[in-house]
Amino acid sequence: MKTITVRGINSALSEKMKQAAKQEGKSVNQVVIDTMRQHFGMIKEKKFTVVYHDLDHIFGRWSQEEFDKIQGKIDTERKIDKELWL
Repeated sequence: MKTITVRGINSALSEKMKQAAKQEGKSVNQVVIDTMRQHFGMIKEKKFTVVYHDLDHIFGRWSQEEFDKIQGKIDTERKIDKELWL
């Protein structure tokens, strides 16, 4: 891998890069590399990345009472019966 030094980056651009890195959870270096790859057409665009939430109310949600009941059962099963190990 090559190392390239970029000179002449003003403070406004530097701040934008830092903000983008923080927002994306990446290093500034990775943001710069990703931006260059995208600019030069070296990144495939992701397809089907839209996440829909229109059916969330139908399934996959527990009330706090249901969660506590299920978690209580799990916690009970995780306890070690010392009599079995003597």
